[in-house]
Amino acid sequence: MTSVAAVQMVSTPDVAHNIATARRLVGEAAAAGATLVTLPEYWPIMGMSDVDKVAHAEQPGSGIIQDAMAALAREHGIWLIGGTLPLVSADAGKVLNTTLVYDPQGRNVSRYDKIHLFGFTKGSESYDEARTIVPGQAVGSFEAPFGRVGLSVCYDLRFPELYRAMGECALIVVPAAFTHTTGSAHWEVLLRARAIENQCYVLASAQGGTHQNGRRTFGHSMLVDPWGEVKAVLREGEGVVTGELDPAFLAGVRESLPALRHRKL
Repeated sequence: MTSVAAVQMVSTPDVAHNIATARRLVGEAAAAGATLVTLPEYWPIMGMSDVDKVAHAEQPGSGIIQDAMAALAREHGIWLIGGTLPLVSADAGKVLNTTLVYDPQGRNVSRYDKIHLFGFTKGSESYDEARTIVPGQAVGSFEAPFGRVGLSVCYDLRFPELYRAMGECALIVVPAAFTHTTGSAHWEVLLRARAIENQCYVLASAQGGTHQNGRRTFGHSMLVDPWGEVKAVLREGEGVVTGELDPAFLAGVRESLPALRHRKL
């Protein structure tokens, strides 16, 4: 059995404040026994405008955000999946929305740049991540002691072909900042679908509340098992969701319903 945790935040425009919050909540997760912890999307900064994150973009391997994540992984001896942070891109005025993974020694061992960029307009509510983000190009995963972990971010959740491209995973993580509008309609059903069709655990770490910029995110960080059952959930506000990955249960699901072996396409 492996204990895992998802951190839920209501991030602010203040990077130092958000780092302090993440440090406290990751500490809570580690104290509860988690050996793998994931942070939510945009955890270091939710600015007053979309362009605010550009000023805080870091070069790979250097910066206060990356230093904080490496230190947390090393201090607690955990695998830390760093939600997303802004990394410098080749396009002026735009960033990469990047997940970095740290091993228990604090070494960066994997990277995934968010591929699918959110766009949504309904009434007065409108979002267009492509204005400030350059999409990634490569599927991301890494090998943990318990098996392969697939990396995805928020809007990726709507594109099942990405998850098939990861290969057979024991765990898929989904750091996110789903809006309340789309989250209340689709978040849980999409997470459960990804768990069911890939016959693996899904750990989703969300932003969950009303932010200083007025945006309301849906929260509901959760752990879903390979049968599609929600094992733990935090509806709103800061906190930590914890649960166990049971390799025997995962193997049993795949043995009794060998859908992955039955694939034709």
